[in-house]
Amino acid sequence: MAGISAAARLSEHVNVTVLEGEADLGYHSTGRSAAIFIRNYGNATLRALNIASEPVLMQADGISEHSLLSPRGEILVATAQDMPALETYLDSADGMELLSPIEAGKLVPILNTERLVGAAIEHSAQEIDVDRMLQGFARLALAQGAKIIRNAKVTACHKSGGIWQIETTQGNFEAPVVINAAGAWADEVAQMAGVAQKGLVGMRRSMAVIPAPEGYDISKWPLFAAASENFYCKPSSGTLMISPADEDPVDPHDVWADDMVLAEGLDRFEQAVTMSVTRVLHSWAGLRTFAPDRTPVVGFDPQADGFFWLAGQGGYGIQTAPALAKLVTNLIVKTQPDLGEDVIAALSPERFQQRKPK
Repeated sequence: MAGISAAARLSEHVNVTVLEGEADLGYHSTGRSAAIFIRNYGNATLRALNIASEPVLMQADGISEHSLLSPRGEILVATAQDMPALETYLDSADGMELLSPIEAGKLVPILNTERLVGAAIEHSAQEIDVDRMLQGFARLALAQGAKIIRNAKVTACHKSGGIWQIETTQGNFEAPVVINAAGAWADEVAQMAGVAQKGLVGMRRSMAVIPAPEGYDISKWPLFAAASENFYCKPSSGTLMISPADEDPVDPHDVWADDMVLAEGLDRFEQAVTMSVTRVLHSWAGLRTFAPDRTPVVGFDPQADGFFWLAGQGGYGIQTAPALAKLVTNLIVKTQPDLGEDVIAALSPERFQQRKPK
């Protein structure tokens, strides 16, 4: 999503070629997203990006004929042990409403309200049509002259005569600017290019899909999650998608769910509800890539002219893509960004440079 959305915005101004390593767009993290927009999700920088992205997701001009968002809502639930985490979250949140355990149980009838001490709901949390968003950006990029080359795994990258030379399994390419939107592989691409790595780590996030509990209409249920972030559950097409909210560091690869991690997460889910998990319909995992400070890395590398970072989106990549795509265009085409200077500085790769002693 990061690369395609940036291509769509940039191609209005410059010639763009997207080198996609897989046969299909969105094969890795984008295609395995939980597909939810939560305005209060992430640190202060990420929340600023969420707010900046929301109007695009709602209107989606040039991307989709209809809004990419639909109502869902999110409830955070807390046992006595979870209350400090809930209170910390609410301290920096905006537009959330406190609920009693009974009120939370009315919205999600399977919640074990006897174990709950508190809850809060974000009514503005919405479902994102990720595939429609990805395909819309791709169509826009192509309509503006961008090229999308699939199965083009990068094998080498170096600079010669002021131009970046990129070797791939689909041939060789050159450009004055390279945008590194390689997700969990971003540091590997940087290493190929002789650019200092940023300490990006891919972390596995697993998901299991189970049948909906009998006798309930789950279509209007909000996503619900433990305030301590040890599981979340999202209704989806007549099933429940449950994640153990795992963050296990792994090397970049086509990741799959770990059975033990799933089992532990499903056990935590069962403790929070009044139903039992009797079977798993299917499961999968994706990689969420984080910088050490858990803030995306976006901007020109200060030590490699023309090497632009668009990486480290963590679990926020879909909902922040519109804002980051616009920022990429602002910084490359040299137009005035809408985002504040503090947000741009927090995203910049320059933050990783060691300060020289006076």
